Amino acid sequence: MTAIPLDRRKNEARAESRERRDAAARADLGGAAGAALRDRVLGAVDFPTACAVSAYWPMGSEIDPRPLIGALHGRGHAIGLPVVLRPGAALVFRTWAPGLALTAGGFGTRIPGPEQAEIRPEVLLVPLLAFDRRGFRLGYGGGFYDRTLAALRAAGAVRALGLAYAGQEIAEVPRGGFDQGLDGIVTETGAILGIRNQRA
Repeated sequence: MTAIPLDRRKNEARAESRERRDAAARADLGGAAGAALRDRVLGAVDFPTACAVSAYWPMGSEIDPRPLIGALHGRGHAIGLPVVLRPGAALVFRTWAPGLALTAGGFGTRIPGPEQAEIRPEVLLVPLLAFDRRGFRLGYGGGFYDRTLAALRAAGAVRALGLAYAGQEIAEVPRGGFDQGLDGIVTETGAILGIRNQRA
């Protein structure tokens, strides 16, 4: 029996996971999941005082991190949003604050303008299509977060937490040697933390 190539398995999983995430977003009546996610993260995750945190501006059916990043900003954390400079490069993170006007970025994202200072995050809040209990995420296929996490981890200690609807969990994310695992995952219903240390 011929093994299915990894790229094909990932693409098939992406199609299924988009449908699963879309269904979770449709069930999120009134957008309550974003507030629930905020409360789960703040109740479960220990953020070092005034550490820099990267997040993302939601697009499509991604779970909404804006209540969370607003709360973290209010607690004195510098917040950065990801910016794609070019294909094949790691992401950079430009400073965000409540009320900041965002511009159109690549791949349908909204980003701070180039006049905003860049930050190096100590904690990354990462979007995803699907996750599993071992802390692996299925992304969109560009490899941006894998490159970014590899570079940041090579330079020092950082933590990466996936943010998702609980309904985005799958039994096993197809992965290769390049794929970077997460340190934890938080959903609107719970948190799975310390995963990367358990895999080590």
